Amino acid sequence: PAADVLANVQTIVLECGFKVHVASNHEDFGKRFAALNYHLVVVEELFAANTPDENVTLRTLQWMPMARRRHVVVVLISDRFQTLNPMHAFQQSVHAVVNKADLSSLGGIISKAVADNDLFLHSYREVQTAMAKGKI
Repeated sequence: PAADVLANVQTIVLECGFKVHVASNHEDFGKRFAALNYHLVVVEELFAANTPDENVTLRTLQWMPMARRRHVVVVLISDRFQTLNPMHAFQQSVHAVVNKADLSSLGGIISKAVADNDLFLHSYREVQTAMAKGKI
């Protein structure tokens, strides 16, 4: 059931060293996401929805402007997609896809996705910080 998936994901995300905020619905997610710069978002494909197309939270993340998107790693939990399939992740505009059957691998996947994103955007973030300090 969804409650078991949520409990497993919460435990794994905490073990990866992240604070956990659980959104109760799409509006709650929108408010939380607007208020804080999250480094990681784990979203279930059917979160507060009957079909993937009804998942407003996922659609919001997928269509978010890149300036905002660069700061967050998005992991999609799904029954439909193969874990770590790069084409599925690309099609869903997320960093990684994890099949529910492979939730035991989530911790390693999160660690790798966050590390890869940090490495990829390291220079960009350094320039941003320097600009903010008026050094560029």
